[in-house]
Amino acid sequence: MKTWTIILCLVVGVRADEPSWPAWRGPLATGVSPTAKPPLEWGETKNVQWKVAAPGSGHGSPVIASRRVFIVAASPVGKGREPVYDNAPGSHDNTGVTHEHEFHVTALDLDSGRTLWRTVAARTFPHEGGHVTGSLASGSPVTDGTHVWAFFGSRGLFCLRCDDGGLVWKRDLGQLTTHHAHGEGASPALHDGVLVVPWDQETGSKLLALDAATGKEMWSASRDEITTWCTPVIARPSPAEPPQVIVSATKRIRGYDLKTGRVIWECGGMSRNVIATPVVADGIVCCGCSYDSRAMMAIRLAGSAGDITDTSQVLWSTNQRTPYVPSPLLFDERLYFLGHYQGLLSCRDFRSGTIIAPPTRLEGINDVYASPVGADGRVYITDRNGDTVVIAHDGSRTLTQLAQNHLDDRFSASAALVGRSLILRGEKWVYCLRESE
Repeated sequence: MKTWTIILCLVVGVRADEPSWPAWRGPLATGVSPTAKPPLEWGETKNVQWKVAAPGSGHGSPVIASRRVFIVAASPVGKGREPVYDNAPGSHDNTGVTHEHEFHVTALDLDSGRTLWRTVAARTFPHEGGHVTGSLASGSPVTDGTHVWAFFGSRGLFCLRCDDGGLVWKRDLGQLTTHHAHGEGASPALHDGVLVVPWDQETGSKLLALDAATGKEMWSASRDEITTWCTPVIARPSPAEPPQVIVSATKRIRGYDLKTGRVIWECGGMSRNVIATPVVADGIVCCGCSYDSRAMMAIRLAGSAGDITDTSQVLWSTNQRTPYVPSPLLFDERLYFLGHYQGLLSCRDFRSGTIIAPPTRLEGINDVYASPVGADGRVYITDRNGDTVVIAHDGSRTLTQLAQNHLDDRFSASAALVGRSLILRGEKWVYCLRESE
């Protein structure tokens, strides 16, 4: 099987000889671990290395470095009160806020699940309750193995030491006002000492770059956008060209100069409520959405400048079975993605958009918020009902199911893969799944 060059700006600082999953889409920002060998099968009584109570509520995915699993969460504290509902235009299916919450970061030992430390970053009464399927801690942290950065949106941005959870710095960036008051959820991106923070909301959207060591602002770029929940990706058009920050959003997909914040190129074609994070390889970025309209497109980064909408820089596009909540998975030359947030899996050639395998309905998989992950010739897809289907990534033109596993929990956070372990963060439990030696 062909191996593609991943021209990405990866998290710098994690030791190469240690297993790591330093950001929510993994070490390559594609959903793939190139070294992990996770289990094929598991259940409540099979291949569970450890299982510990979730440290609080949240959909942020675990990140792993220095043999620590870092998890963000929000926990109600103090005396309850009558529910307070946000009155944002169009609000629906939202939860009322009844308590102050502590927003905290927990470090678990990768081998035992033991709590190493827990740091409360903020305590406040949230101004938005969010959608009933969401959480107050939906953004994932990012780590370089020495520090871990936790982004709690309106509650602030925090840099902690990995070894003991000590606070290095914090930044109050203001208050986000999201579409339909459905809550916050984008994650920061890290490259070479630069922390890129998304701040899309109903008014006053912007993109910020901070010095990761100090929290000092390097630049801020205003954005003519409404709320998105899309995490930025950082990539180079080619090894010789400087890195870009790429953000997919309603009005435009944009590529920014990482050093200055200048918009290099932009492209229209997405819908409202962009959630799925783009994937990049070989100087091509692929973005998808599916809300009031469906769209997916692949863009050549080299040569992109100005408005490239409907130009030859767009290599291919489709409006068929595109992703809404779960982000696509880029595994070698294959692009895997789910239709909307349902169990309908598509597989296309990343460069050409050619359909490799016919769209396949995954048996027993529905309501998928977690993004697919891949390793060791397998694709793992977990739904909110506790089921994970494992698909063969073997070069064939069919999507062959290898296993279907169930755990007694609900999952919205994406899995993390390191070494022989697969980490799943549920609503009640955190699981480390590992085959017995």
